[in-house]
Amino acid sequence: MTPDSEQNRAALTDRFGRTIDYVRIAVTSACNLRCTYCLKNEEDADRKIDQLDADQTVAVIEVLAQMGIRKVRFTGGEPLLHPDIVELVRRAKATPGIDTVKFTTNGILLDRYLDELIAAGLDGINLSLDTLDAQKYRDITRRDRFASVRAALDRLLDIPDMSVKINTLMLRGINNDEIPDFVELTRSHKLNVRFMELQPFDDQQIWRTGKFMGAEMIREQLFQHYPQLEAVTGRDTEHYSFRLSNYQGSIAIIPAFSRNFCGSCSRLRITADGRIISCLYHQESIDLKPAMNDGFNREQIRKQILEAVGKKPKDGLHSGRNNAASSMSRIGG
Repeated sequence: MTPDSEQNRAALTDRFGRTIDYVRIAVTSACNLRCTYCLKNEEDADRKIDQLDADQTVAVIEVLAQMGIRKVRFTGGEPLLHPDIVELVRRAKATPGIDTVKFTTNGILLDRYLDELIAAGLDGINLSLDTLDAQKYRDITRRDRFASVRAALDRLLDIPDMSVKINTLMLRGINNDEIPDFVELTRSHKLNVRFMELQPFDDQQIWRTGKFMGAEMIREQLFQHYPQLEAVTGRDTEHYSFRLSNYQGSIAIIPAFSRNFCGSCSRLRITADGRIISCLYHQESIDLKPAMNDGFNREQIRKQILEAVGKKPKDGLHSGRNNAASSMSRIGG
């Protein structure tokens, strides 16, 4: 892209002056795990909902790109359960104005699709992995799929140009003893390990049961093991970012519940059933489907996107929402 065309790119700005350039799209609410903090064991997360098809999803991305969105992340549920996920990556990456396309996955099906995804232009993967222990994995996810995920991780670490992050949700008394094990993954690999606070979006409200581990506690335990950690500048969501001398990768802490990072939020979310959400903690959403079903009314969708951006709160603490009955598989992780 030439400098002139870069200067002429559209910009989407909210009422607080923040540039909104990032969209997270939940392509499905289906999931092949039953993590204790996200779903009840008997909950049917594989049931069909009225989700967007590939053409609708790409058309929304095209409108967003024309308005200034530059980064796309596909989420779920588990995005690799979407039958057209490779096509979605390819078409999103080919959309004028879109610079990066990434997705977040639990990794179970990743080995099957990885080569196709790389060929489609995928720029990065966030792997959701809360433990490196097979038994703990079964306890947390209620599924016996650790071997598949570990094999996928090992493959990812051997891809030189792929942006790879591990999202590790911290559960006190369950996996906080594994902090050093995750940190050591960064010794020889350009990997970003992100220790995350539990978010209060679960039907069982597990975050109230004593398993919640706040960002400050995570930081304290990190420094107990690695007092030589060096602070570095991370992304907006990474309240704390660190490196270790002679280690290839980096470590971050994401205060998903404390919401220390919300004031610099640059994202929108679109749910699998076509609702646009300006803030994870905001009660309101706007349904894009009527405009899609009206001959795909792009101007109406554009107006609805502007409406959502206009309602974006200053931060999560001002959104008026502290918990929800909806699981993250419904909202989009």
